Amino acid sequence: MFWCGYKVHLTETCDDNSGGAPMGAGIRTPNLITDVVTTASTAPDVTATAGIQQRLTERQVKPGKHYLDSGYPSADLVTAAAVEGIVMITPLLADHSRQARAAEGFDKSAFHIDWTARQVHCPEGRTSTGWYPVQQHGHDAIVIEFARSDCGTCPSRDKCTTAARGNRMLTLRPRELHETVAAARAEQKTDSWQTKYALRAGVEGTINQAIDVTGLRRARYRGLPRTSLQLAYSAAAINVIRLDAHWAEDPQRPRTSRLSQLAHQLAA
Repeated sequence: MFWCGYKVHLTETCDDNSGGAPMGAGIRTPNLITDVVTTASTAPDVTATAGIQQRLTERQVKPGKHYLDSGYPSADLVTAAAVEGIVMITPLLADHSRQARAAEGFDKSAFHIDWTARQVHCPEGRTSTGWYPVQQHGHDAIVIEFARSDCGTCPSRDKCTTAARGNRMLTLRPRELHETVAAARAEQKTDSWQTKYALRAGVEGTINQAIDVTGLRRARYRGLPRTSLQLAYSAAAINVIRLDAHWAEDPQRPRTSRLSQLAHQLAA
């Protein structure tokens, strides 16, 4: 079995005055969809992030805080967004080294980096002997090497490396990106960050609403341009329904019969 289709990325407002309530409920300001982008189903989510933020900025709805799931961020994107005044609140992927996955031994966070001297100090006090700026997958990186003589006699060698070459090597991103990732990973372990990030769960309700009301899951047409238009219409319909529900609950605004009829037809 395989899927042949498209992927939709929805962005919506999540102002504090919405209180995290279901969209369109009560007389709070409804959350409205502000961006819809359709991509091939095989395109990684991270490839859509920069375009979403650029379009939001062009439409003058640039977010001060942008909540995303873990598929959308990268160190480069988080750093670039911060320069533009956008704080990305999103889980950064964890360190994938053997030591980090096993939760034992010395992962990158156990090493002290002296950026000025271009040296790294290991937990046992050894100092790196190599600092090599390189390009990896089109990105700047720094390869750190420790001397084989130091690693070979180290009492913690088994906790640090099992490499056949006998010495530990690290790959770092440039300083700004490295420190951004380190700070983000440390923060997302805190209860306050988890509470803050819970706000993003609202968009899952939006996706479910769009599926139930507009049949978002099934493409009615062939081709990316036509499917993109279909999904944009679906998002517009959801916004109309939410505004109608909001105005209906607001005693200062009478219910509009045309919006009421449209909501009934779409919900049928």
